[in-house]
Amino acid sequence: MLAPDPRPASGLALRCTRALFSPWSRLSLLVVLLASAAAVVLLYEPQRLLSAGWPPQLSGVSAVVLFGVGYGVCTAAFVPRPILNLAAGALFGSQAGLFAAIGGTVLGAGIAFTLGRLLGQDALRPLLRGRWLKAADGQLSRHGFRSMLAIRLFPGVPFAAANYCAAVSRMGCLPFLLATGLGSIPNTAAYVVAGSRAGSPTSPVFLIATGFIVVTGVAAAVVAWTKRHRLRAR
Repeated sequence: MLAPDPRPASGLALRCTRALFSPWSRLSLLVVLLASAAAVVLLYEPQRLLSAGWPPQLSGVSAVVLFGVGYGVCTAAFVPRPILNLAAGALFGSQAGLFAAIGGTVLGAGIAFTLGRLLGQDALRPLLRGRWLKAADGQLSRHGFRSMLAIRLFPGVPFAAANYCAAVSRMGCLPFLLATGLGSIPNTAAYVVAGSRAGSPTSPVFLIATGFIVVTGVAAAVVAWTKRHRLRAR
């Protein structure tokens, strides 16, 4: 009696495996993860740290490290960084708050970059056909470090958008993280200092930090407007 041929079953399993790990399946998983993270943020509202404060049982270095980890997860879930930066300054002061905020910034950028590279790059790269999309992809792929450094120094591009654009491009992970860490220091420091001095809004330190935030925001808007008109002219 002849044994049954196992090839149809193995062929079906192979097709299912290919479909499961196809670029569009991975992209769908990324969309589900990001939507779930955004829903959790809306439900738990981490911005309440600004009013409720840090749990009293957590203090010292462990509290700073825990806040930095939570900061990174929250930024990957689309929580606005200015809120978290203000909270870092209000909870831990200027120095420890800046350490926690920068560490969380790099961690959150790394999480988003890894997810975008593993789950979204293969599906999204073939869609880069528009003029602006091709220009942004080429800039990040060829001049990744300096381009990302400029993006972080001028906070006109949303943090999450820059992370996922870099992930879809051919930019390396290490230059991306280095540029993110260095470029985020000035603006992050301004928000952290403003948060640490929020109790005295007329103090020179608070006014200088606030002025820096306003100036960099206006500069980012001017640069974005100039770049847009140059692209249109081309």
